[in-house]
Amino acid sequence: MLRPLPKRLGRLLSRTMSHREADPRAAGKRVLVAGLGNYGLRGTRHNVGMAVLNQLAQKLNVADQWKTDRRCRADVTIANVEEAELVLMKPRRLMNINGLSVASAAETYELGVEDIYLVHDDLDKPLGKMAIKLGGSARGHNGVRSCISSLRSDCMVRLRVGIGRPVEEALVESYVLGRFTSAEHEVLQRVLEQAADLLLGHILQRSSGKDHMPPGSKRDRTPH
Repeated sequence: MLRPLPKRLGRLLSRTMSHREADPRAAGKRVLVAGLGNYGLRGTRHNVGMAVLNQLAQKLNVADQWKTDRRCRADVTIANVEEAELVLMKPRRLMNINGLSVASAAETYELGVEDIYLVHDDLDKPLGKMAIKLGGSARGHNGVRSCISSLRSDCMVRLRVGIGRPVEEALVESYVLGRFTSAEHEVLQRVLEQAADLLLGHILQRSSGKDHMPPGSKRDRTPH
């Protein structure tokens, strides 16, 4: 069973609707959260990062506020929660050039690489397992590689959401571009909810100065 949302986090989310009309800089620390994927290929395993962003936007009551920001060629919506202002973005580009949108957004919203979260799929973790990691290599992920290249840094925080790996390595491309099976859909919604909760909790802790992750460290989480 998925664990219930912590009471403190629930109270924060209930106040988000009243906050979102406020001065964007009033909430405190600004953070960019990018869901990586192939824009327009909704429902595929490779786009699970964008699915997490949709879930987070819904949780923060800003799912109806997505707008196209032509400056960074991405869909963007903004939410204020306690000490943090979250700029949620979904690049309107193919996965292997997502980094162009992320770098443009960092410049547009005046953010450093340490203020950027990347949310993406991970072949090396089974569906239902996820981890937050600070820095490190792309590990073969083209979207992350594009972000590292465009930002000229690997110091972004990454939420890696497991999608599993096909038995035959030659089938990886068709696997990641394929849609989740009926059996996978039975657990997918719980995974998206858990990922959104984990992501938001980490952002709030970090924004309040209560969390300090050294480069290369990670935290694993498996939904129950």
